[in-house]
Amino acid sequence: MGAASNGTSALKSGAKRLLGRAGFDIVRSTNNLGGVDDFIPFEATTRAARAAGLSVADYIDEVMNGTPGATQSTIDELRALGVFAASPNTVLEIGPGSGRYLEKTLKECSPERYEIYETAGPWANYLVDTFGVVAQPTAGSSLAPTPDASIDLVQAHKVFNTVTFLCASRYFFEMARVTRPGGRIVFDVMTETCLDPDAVRTWATQGGAGHDSYPAAMPRQTCVDLFATLGCSLKASFRAPMGVATTEVLVFTKGA
Repeated sequence: MGAASNGTSALKSGAKRLLGRAGFDIVRSTNNLGGVDDFIPFEATTRAARAAGLSVADYIDEVMNGTPGATQSTIDELRALGVFAASPNTVLEIGPGSGRYLEKTLKECSPERYEIYETAGPWANYLVDTFGVVAQPTAGSSLAPTPDASIDLVQAHKVFNTVTFLCASRYFFEMARVTRPGGRIVFDVMTETCLDPDAVRTWATQGGAGHDSYPAAMPRQTCVDLFATLGCSLKASFRAPMGVATTEVLVFTKGA
């Protein structure tokens, strides 16, 4: 445990030094303290993961975030809900970052095309080189390069609780647009389901100081009602670990 703790401290220290470089050298990390200003450096993280004998996904969960199995638990829930049962041929992921969910999604299905929208250049290049995905140019709130009704599974994990209401809302319209009839839309948001008084107290007392923009809350009914107007119905939801508390994963199906 001591070595892991020292390694984590060293990585965070290295991350701060990287802030002087171009912005795309880093990706945001919603770590246990809930701070989006604690960044995951590409080179240091991939090197440390190799040294630990872990995949990047498992290294971030187990060592950097101290939440072993957190990513896999979400994938397991999605499997149980049948999200991968139809063997999606095309998948699109918004903000895959280090590829934690991407890597595990590809163990569940074998799409012919997997598109990503990732603003961190080195991580996007790593995902392309490692997993053969297609990195689309991104402006941060649009999926414009992807045609209408062309994707079987659209997903975003630990993204919409780190961006503004307007950014998330614009993505919601785009997600519905690119999903084919019968396709699935999966994403998590911090809804009122995750914000009972005890959870609010935990965030207020244990969340990272100086990171007031994270986590960003989103009303659950707002999501359900909006997607209903876009022809998408909520099929299931569940809570998943995030930071010092939880986030809610919503699973929609687009109608014919």
